[in-house]
Amino acid sequence: MGLFSKIKQGLQKTRASIADGVNGILNSFTKIDEELFEELEETLVMSDVGVHTAADICERLRRKIKETGTTDPAAIKTLLKEIIAELLGEDEGLNLETKPSIVLVIGVNGVGKTTTIGKLAAQLKSQGKQVVLGAADTFRAAAIDQLGIWAERAGVSMIKSVEGTDPASVVFDTISSAKHRGADVIICDTAGRLHNKKNLMDELAKINRVISRELPEASLETLLVLDAATGQNAVNQAREFQHAAQITGIALTKLDGTAKGGIVIAIKNELNIPVKFIGVGEGIDDLQPFSAREFAEGLFEEN
Repeated sequence: MGLFSKIKQGLQKTRASIADGVNGILNSFTKIDEELFEELEETLVMSDVGVHTAADICERLRRKIKETGTTDPAAIKTLLKEIIAELLGEDEGLNLETKPSIVLVIGVNGVGKTTTIGKLAAQLKSQGKQVVLGAADTFRAAAIDQLGIWAERAGVSMIKSVEGTDPASVVFDTISSAKHRGADVIICDTAGRLHNKKNLMDELAKINRVISRELPEASLETLLVLDAATGQNAVNQAREFQHAAQITGIALTKLDGTAKGGIVIAIKNELNIPVKFIGVGEGIDDLQPFSAREFAEGLFEEN
């Protein structure tokens, strides 16, 4: 299955929410008026695009309609695709310019953090990169064990310690091992404990000090994993994590299982954090690099 087919299939539930709602509105109006805009905005809000972003989309739509002289409601769908793609901006992949490069992965329990790391490791290995995983979420033995299963599945090395070990010391050991092996990419799992933000900030600050000392020139990505099914709560989580870490990108999981995929647009528009990956299935190859244009097309593509 091609990349666009995977995204299209993964957006099936979101498309049913957004596209069906938009189509229903456009089919019931013969002219473009204020009532149409009100119904359109309401549909976008109901699809977890968010109140602020839905209003922004409709305001941009008003301007485009005025600029193009559009009078047919049926033409609105094409304009919406353009606006959503514009809002999502340029696609940004991971910055992995140095050898080794480091990816810190953060996120609360249950969002698919460990699975995302495993899939990303498999993806990078398939590109010929040597990857080392660091099990720095040391607060749960289950997290270490689960990461070990994914490391084996992806065919990459993993550095771990026992439950309760200082996470920064695991990151140090992982960096040392990666240097020794001549690895290309280090991916470190970290604990996400939003209920105690000070601990989280202290922990991430300590990890970052280790990285700055041991690999001062390395490309560093801090990837926040969010569960698309949590809708607006995902935006709130991202906002909280922004206070604790310099987030460089987001991996949005479980997009195929929810109608709340509009949250992708809200995250980029309200927080200005690029979505770099989306999870559109359970398979090891179902973590897809994010494409704004393909996402916008996928929202409205006919089944």
